[in-house]
Amino acid sequence: MSNLMLSPYFNLTMFMNIGLYRYPALALCLLLYLFIVCANWAIVLTIFREKTLHEPMYIFIASLSFNALYGSMGFFPRLLLDLVSDTHLISRIACFTQIYLIYTYGANEMTTLCVMAYDRYLAVCHPLHYHTRMTVKKALILAGLAWLLPVFILTLVIYLSATLPLCGNEIQKVFCANWNVVKLSCVPTVVNNVVGMFVTISTIFLPLAFVLYTYTRIMNATWRRSAIFKGRVFQSCLPHMVSFVIYSIAIFCDIALSRYSVEQMNPFVAIILSLEFVVIPPVLNPLLYGMKLSDIRRHIFKIL
Repeated sequence: MSNLMLSPYFNLTMFMNIGLYRYPALALCLLLYLFIVCANWAIVLTIFREKTLHEPMYIFIASLSFNALYGSMGFFPRLLLDLVSDTHLISRIACFTQIYLIYTYGANEMTTLCVMAYDRYLAVCHPLHYHTRMTVKKALILAGLAWLLPVFILTLVIYLSATLPLCGNEIQKVFCANWNVVKLSCVPTVVNNVVGMFVTISTIFLPLAFVLYTYTRIMNATWRRSAIFKGRVFQSCLPHMVSFVIYSIAIFCDIALSRYSVEQMNPFVAIILSLEFVVIPPVLNPLLYGMKLSDIRRHIFKIL
């Protein structure tokens, strides 16, 4: 039996030797992280402090921003450490902790976007009943369920992966990923594959189908309405639609990359694709919601 199976560390192999360029890369990543923290905290605190923003739509936006902070916490500190280090070893405990944080962030993002689509559907297609069907209390419950469902499901997935006997320790990524760990298993992984497929369907493809369905209904409801009404709907739904499209593309790239042999790809392209879903949504979401929605923008400027 290989000694690697007993190794207490994983080796992240996608870090390239970029010499002195590591310092500009470190500065860029640090600035990105600081922007994500400051911008998303500004939205969360603004919505929390301003009573006029205690409405369902803004509660979901605050949940999305808090999720960006949560996911960034699981990714950026370790990335900054690796950029200044010559070795890229990570302990098993730290690796599975990072997997848990990043994967729950990813699933939370999709389920929250799904709940936001439902909120926009009620507001546009059932405006007379919106305030009875979507109260602040119901919005808080839905936001909580959007967080709790991925937490319970992914706890099972990561437990199954953490108990596998492994015959290797090299992870071809710049952060720990569940499928990359499962591929190192010394034993068949049929159960892991079945559970992983169930989780992918329940936390990604079902919310994806639901969002597409709700926006089809929204477009049908606004098709024959006035230009003013269409403009209001467009202004209200545009940030959510852009967030959803960006995140769907990013998550698709990550899933495709995890199933593809990275040795056959340009290393720089592989790194960019692997970083999309943990970097782009946390950066763009506060810009979309903070700058596009006038109520949030006005209160942020007021606080500043």
